[in-house]
Amino acid sequence: MFVGDSLSLNMWESLSCMIHAWVPNAKTSFIRTESFGSVTFEDYAVKLLLFRTPFLVDLVKENTGRVLKLDSIQQGNAWRGMDVLIFNSWHWWTHTGRTQPWDYMQEGGKSYKDMNRLVAFYKGLATWARWVNRNVDPSQTKVFFQGISPTHYEGKDWNEPSKSCYGEKQPFFGIRYPAGTPLASVVVNKVLSRVKKPVYLLDVTTLSQYRKDAHPTAYSGDHGGTDCSHWCLPGLPDTWNQLLYAALIR
Repeated sequence: MFVGDSLSLNMWESLSCMIHAWVPNAKTSFIRTESFGSVTFEDYAVKLLLFRTPFLVDLVKENTGRVLKLDSIQQGNAWRGMDVLIFNSWHWWTHTGRTQPWDYMQEGGKSYKDMNRLVAFYKGLATWARWVNRNVDPSQTKVFFQGISPTHYEGKDWNEPSKSCYGEKQPFFGIRYPAGTPLASVVVNKVLSRVKKPVYLLDVTTLSQYRKDAHPTAYSGDHGGTDCSHWCLPGLPDTWNQLLYAALIR
């Protein structure tokens, strides 16, 4: 089960297509809703699930509005009993204005109109880490965290300030990516260092930073404008899944 946002969707779609390419004649079934996806390779009793939850912690509608509960993870009941869990979050934590999906944040009974987004991300991930410690049996379930997926909206990140990813046809070439490590990756590493149960970091951040050429840009069918945050299929998410496969069989 992939658990997370639209970057989890990218990876789930990629893995589904890669497996189907190997067994093109296998009997399959497919379910897709706004918050859930399932691809089943029935001949092999293999099921790939997608659970959409951009923050991992709960986002609920209350009388006061939409509340992002930094210390609540009730939806985690749906994740139990999986053979493999691949978690991901960050993409939506930075949204503001009309694209911000919550009205308030809440922690410990206190409500906040806003807070530093990296601090909020840390609090949410700490709640997720507690869920893993309490609910995962490592003998039954392997847990992965899909590393931070970078965006390429600002060319200054790769020393070309006047550009975005639009029209880019070559990856970045250099020994070190100029923008350095995203602060969200620092938060992820800090939280993972405190998880008591085994969690494998699928560290895709640096290799993805180099792929400024791998976005759907203006050609995505479901995003308006230039999309420099999601990835073309097939493409970079296939590499993420190759790394996942290597980690699983190691």
